[in-house]
Amino acid sequence: MILARVKGTVVSSQKTAKMEGIKLLLLEKIDPVTMQGKNDFVVAMDGVGAGIDEVVFYVSGSGARMAETTKNLPTDATVTAIVDIIEQNGNIAYQKN
Repeated sequence: MILARVKGTVVSSQKTAKMEGIKLLLLEKIDPVTMQGKNDFVVAMDGVGAGIDEVVFYVSGSGARMAETTKNLPTDATVTAIVDIIEQNGNIAYQKN
């Protein structure tokens, strides 16, 4: 799983019928130590109802097609979890508001 922050949504009016109703998110990978963006972006299908500025985990490759909402869909990246807390060495590095 890869840690990222939701930076926006992607709208596509023309897409394969199987993708109808699936929200596309623009994600920026983040450094888990600093929680800063890496300026490395990916578009992912939303499997959990994530919103703007939320920290999420996403999976890529064949694992992206194993989520219930993306099974057998043409995707290479799927958001699979919204992060609540990141703890490092006994310190909270991130906590969802």
